[in-house]
Amino acid sequence: MRKRLVVLTGAGISAESGLRTFRGNDGMWEHENIEDVCTPDALRRDPKRVKDFYNFLRKGLPEHQPNAAHIALAKLEERLGDKFLLITQNVDDLHERGGSKNVLHMHGDLMKLRCTHAGHEFEFRGEETMDTRCPICGSPVRPDIVFFGEVPLYMEEIQDALRNCDEFAYIGTSSVVYPAAGFKSFAKSCGAKVTCLNLEVPENDPYTDVVIEGKATEVVPKWAEAFE
Repeated sequence: MRKRLVVLTGAGISAESGLRTFRGNDGMWEHENIEDVCTPDALRRDPKRVKDFYNFLRKGLPEHQPNAAHIALAKLEERLGDKFLLITQNVDDLHERGGSKNVLHMHGDLMKLRCTHAGHEFEFRGEETMDTRCPICGSPVRPDIVFFGEVPLYMEEIQDALRNCDEFAYIGTSSVVYPAAGFKSFAKSCGAKVTCLNLEVPENDPYTDVVIEGKATEVVPKWAEAFE
């Protein structure tokens, strides 16, 4: 019987496709103040600056391509079908372009906008302006990004999946920032095996059963191919 697998990916998997992380060395927050582009107050205070920042990120995405780790996870999803769920902390579309179908962007999706009235989400690949409106209800819109101080998306679905999975794997993330940092302990408490695939390995982590150290492009394909 196929095992139920939940995978969490972080910035490390996208970094190998050339995307800068937000928190790492030479990350986004070394060049932009969080308070200026990634808070609800910033959106109210200077919406154009916020929109322009995410327009810039969206415009640059096509320059980056899915790597071997993205593609390996998509192939694993093909094998496991509805026994597989991919959760990502990343706002890029590299998983989707790599072939993944069942993806939950817990921090939002750079390739979507969200209506500020009813929360409608819709795909958007152009340049958002102050005149951009929701195609469903005509309301103003904002980037579909979870700002600091806001609750991540899909938390109920994620919790339900973690409660019922046989294995939880986190890839390209240190798993120290909450709420994602709590996923491994919750999955472990529900009986799941917990696997870490990352450049930096956790020390004295009582919640992680297996640690595979290395670049995602090198370790994920081997792990995914051997997964049963």
